[in-house]
Amino acid sequence: MNIIDQLDRVVNIPHPPKRIISLCPSITETLFSLGLGEKVVGRTLFCIHPQPAIQQVPHIGGTKNVKLDRLHALEPDLIVAEKEENTPEIVYEIEKHYPVYVADVKDLTSAFAMIEGLGELTNESVRGHEMAQAAKKRFAALPSLQKPLRTVYLIWQAPFMAVGQDTYIQAVLERCGFQNICLGLTGRYPELSLDQFKALSPELILLSSEPFPFKNKHLEVLQAEFPAAKVMLVDGEMFSWYGSRMLEAVDYLGELMGNFE
Repeated sequence: MNIIDQLDRVVNIPHPPKRIISLCPSITETLFSLGLGEKVVGRTLFCIHPQPAIQQVPHIGGTKNVKLDRLHALEPDLIVAEKEENTPEIVYEIEKHYPVYVADVKDLTSAFAMIEGLGELTNESVRGHEMAQAAKKRFAALPSLQKPLRTVYLIWQAPFMAVGQDTYIQAVLERCGFQNICLGLTGRYPELSLDQFKALSPELILLSSEPFPFKNKHLEVLQAEFPAAKVMLVDGEMFSWYGSRMLEAVDYLGELMGNFE
């Protein structure tokens, strides 16, 4: 069966696939949520949900350093990758041997489409459609801030790296009503010197739990550097994991915005 992935590539997939390897944490979790856990035979080290079921699935390395010997040993008939999470070189190498469906999630619309696509290519179209529609309705009902706050969302320290344009996290920030003041900077995840950071004059600094694990000690340092701003630790999974996690994220985001009413 030929399927068009989110990069508009034609992928010939045995339908339905019986041995799936997922190279993206959000997608792995979503496959389990679609009832496909028994067909997921491989994952990355960063695919840590759902617990405890995911512990039974062998890992094949990281998202950007796949161990090909481990992957081949699992004899997959479908591999699901994601444009940002995995490199073109990885996709090029593994598609010589297996069908590779590549998702490309960079906003809410493409996240909903990714869910539908996973359902289609795994013969779970009904579940995929229902999940996507449920996520759409929940996000549509999510209130947004009445007064946008000048916000910087940090994902890394030393150097500081913030979320910029054309990213799923930015789409979530925008939907919530946060004004991402890094949008005019170069790159999807622009680097900031401390002087550049201060020149932005943020009202709110959100410190993500991933990929850099910001803690209270980092919050305290930044709060001292930015006394006029509110600095908060946030759950990075709720901002950056798409797919089935979107249903859970809406409650978290709603509670978070309650801090600014």
